[in-house]
Amino acid sequence: MYTRTFLATGRRASCSAAVFKSFSRQMSATARLSSGSTSTFVVRPYLRDNLPRPFSYSQRRTMFIQTATTPNEHALKFLPSTPILPENSRTVEFVNGREAHSSPLAKKLFTVDGVRSVMFGFDFITIEKDVDASWALLKPEVFSILTEFLSSGAKIMLEDTTANEDTMPQEGDSETVSMIKELIDTRIRPAIQEDGGDVEYRGFTEDGLVQLKLRGACRTCDSSAVTLKNGIEAMLMHYVDGVNGIEQVLDPEEEISLREFEKFEAKLKSQKGDQVSA
Repeated sequence: MYTRTFLATGRRASCSAAVFKSFSRQMSATARLSSGSTSTFVVRPYLRDNLPRPFSYSQRRTMFIQTATTPNEHALKFLPSTPILPENSRTVEFVNGREAHSSPLAKKLFTVDGVRSVMFGFDFITIEKDVDASWALLKPEVFSILTEFLSSGAKIMLEDTTANEDTMPQEGDSETVSMIKELIDTRIRPAIQEDGGDVEYRGFTEDGLVQLKLRGACRTCDSSAVTLKNGIEAMLMHYVDGVNGIEQVLDPEEEISLREFEKFEAKLKSQKGDQVSA
């Protein structure tokens, strides 16, 4: 019980914590008086200057954001002190600003010059930068946007996210496919999300190849081939009979982007070679 002096019939009254914390303006309340009877009256806080003013509690929310490196030197994992997506929902990735129409936060992040892709997980945000961009310049802007947006309580996604549809049981799934999906959900996906990425199941071929699509930090990581071969492939072949290997799948627009990226890297290497020769 909280005891406060109120401007009400000139007597001292006791008010429960729930009532005491809830009012932010003049209101009616029922209190038990010292005589044992109850009385309903207008409740206002008693201030030292004897001027009744609305009483209110304000709580300031503090936002902590940490960063973690990923195997991809061009991608960073941001870890805010608040969930980003509902628990157990699938990750959401935007590879350009045009795709970010369903996320006000992603749209803001793409306004930062040098941001190449954005991916949301349950409790993390992976941001990939352009090759020639500098994290020293990008990080302050990203921190500013994340802190302001997440502290405001605004919706991150305008559309509800769903569970991982790629690994949901489907009618006609063989025992092998069911085991592959279970391993992806329980062992492979959590490990990859630790590095700021994700993996998507795309199919199982007659040749025993598991078709997968890497996302987030892993999508353009130099060590993605090692991740696929030494990590995912080894685990699937060990636990699931009939799996002979894995096959990385790219969407058509990603294949074009990858070819352009390889041309750009080759051009940079050529320029550096010419400078050394000179």
